[in-house]
Amino acid sequence: MKFNLDTLVEEFESLEIQLSDPEIFKDQKKVKEVATRKKSIEEAVTLYREYKMLNEQLDENKQMLGEEKEEEMRDLLKMEISEAEDQIPEYEEKLKMALLPKDPNDDKNIIVEVRAGTGWDEAALFAGELARSYILFAEEEGFKTEITEQTHGDAGGMKEMVFEVRWEWAYSRFKYESGVHRVQRIPETENKWRVHTSAITVAILPEAEEFDVELKEEDLDIKATKSSGAGGQHVNTTDSAIHMVHIPTWISVFCQEWRSQHKNREKAYQILRAKIYAVEQERRQKELGEERLAQVGSWDRSEKIRTYNYPQDRITDHRIGQNFSGIPQVMTGRLAPIIDACAVADQQMKLEQAGKGE
Repeated sequence: MKFNLDTLVEEFESLEIQLSDPEIFKDQKKVKEVATRKKSIEEAVTLYREYKMLNEQLDENKQMLGEEKEEEMRDLLKMEISEAEDQIPEYEEKLKMALLPKDPNDDKNIIVEVRAGTGWDEAALFAGELARSYILFAEEEGFKTEITEQTHGDAGGMKEMVFEVRWEWAYSRFKYESGVHRVQRIPETENKWRVHTSAITVAILPEAEEFDVELKEEDLDIKATKSSGAGGQHVNTTDSAIHMVHIPTWISVFCQEWRSQHKNREKAYQILRAKIYAVEQERRQKELGEERLAQVGSWDRSEKIRTYNYPQDRITDHRIGQNFSGIPQVMTGRLAPIIDACAVADQQMKLEQAGKGE
């Protein structure tokens, strides 16, 4: 057999035993580590077990064919052998994909930040449209969403929107969206039919657990303030909004979407942990010198990743060099074809890198 993953099966069985021991639940960090590792190898282990059984059955049928005298039985064995020989390469390809390095953040909840950049009012309008598209896509995928911050533009749209996407594998579906999104279209206020170009930035932040990032009170500057108006869902005179600054990194968060100061503080902690975690992840990746597919899945929000050309109804993903049509449909949440294409290109790059390492 081309694949011998018996040690991986042994590891999987060991992880199952650990998770069945009640003692492990005294250490939630350990539970998370063991469960995550088990989940990351489960597909490969399942495929390998089926692959191994298929090979064993193939060997057995070949041996029986050499001993069988009855022609009808020989024909049946030959058919089963042929089918198995066709299936084995398919299993080997699936195993290659399952054995590719997994992103440790893939199964995490995420925080999505969409911010208007160059282009003033037009950028804010597009930021609002793309943010709504993400929320619709998330709901179609079965994820739960909750807006944690939004600031409206003067002429409509959103200067910025921050929202959570919760459920397993949220990060794996959204991670290719980080970067600069450029839009080319004729604004409704344009009377000379000139195409304007504007841009927005998108950040996809995996949610960090408390044991991923420790926030010490002495490292935080926390101020309670009044909601700032158009950005909040509820404007009131109480100091319910929270402005939180992490002094060692000067990363700041402002939350005002809830009337409850406690709720805003809780969300500010959550978003701040995710931002610090993202910065730490980026630092580690740079230290490792990890190659990527033209920023696919990276944290580099300065990189232009996609252009939406409305007059030509064309979306271009610059990282994979692929065009898509149907902008109106994409803006209603039908992002799956683009995201799937990025995922396939990313997997192909990893396969090529794995091949070079052999």
